[in-house]
Amino acid sequence: MTYVEAADAPLRKTGHIKLYGPDGFEGMRKAGRLAAEILDAIAEMIGPGVTTAAVDTLVYDYAVAHGAYPATLMYRGYRYSVCTSINHVVCHGMPNSRPLREGDIVNVDVTIVLDGWYGDSSRMYAIGPIPRRAERLLEVTYDSMMLGIAAIKPGGHVGDIGAAIQDFVEPQHMSVVRDFCGHGVGRVFHDEPNIVHVGRRGEGPELVPGMIFTVEPMINLGRPHVKVLSDGWTAVTRDRSLSAQFEHAVGVTETGVEIFTLSPKGYDKPPYAVA
Repeated sequence: MTYVEAADAPLRKTGHIKLYGPDGFEGMRKAGRLAAEILDAIAEMIGPGVTTAAVDTLVYDYAVAHGAYPATLMYRGYRYSVCTSINHVVCHGMPNSRPLREGDIVNVDVTIVLDGWYGDSSRMYAIGPIPRRAERLLEVTYDSMMLGIAAIKPGGHVGDIGAAIQDFVEPQHMSVVRDFCGHGVGRVFHDEPNIVHVGRRGEGPELVPGMIFTVEPMINLGRPHVKVLSDGWTAVTRDRSLSAQFEHAVGVTETGVEIFTLSPKGYDKPPYAVA
């Protein structure tokens, strides 16, 4: 894998890892903050009886009101402004009119485009009281993401991220999904490198200052295997076990890592202390 200055690269996936300068990091701070603000607004409206279609409307309206646009809307034919994945849905669940019920867990994955920069983040939401096993799944999934992010430093390797996640999750008798991964982001929605959430330390591309990508582990209570439904988008656990995901967009700095998508209101990990 080779590296290229982002300013010299076309706005598409080229097979190179793009390295961004100060302007790129500033663009990602603004886009990441807006994505996080949207997820904060969702925390304050979601609950029993709310539909994921209403969440989709909030995402579109909030993005447009702030000069942005939902990146998923009509992306490869996808018809919604957000992905909403409930219970055993691993990722790419489609919003619909079914009211959420007490005991559900739901991942909301938001990507907005602001001034050409992609702010990409997702969080889990507990709908009313949820079973303890679901609470534990959310805790492990969030902690695994943060451990993966903590492993990022110049001179390290992409495999360090996956190893940190896998080494934490599997002793909890949970599993890491292999079929989907994090990805480069910036001025391209899905770019190099792939960030696989399992791995071995010291393997994979070197982590170089200026790299920007997502860390977004998907963790299952059961086995790691998934299948995609006939709609071509919705991925579910094969054994119908619960699944959870958190996602941050991050950048490699000279001294470590910067997270672009932290919650302005502190709603990073459930239960959210909504005012």
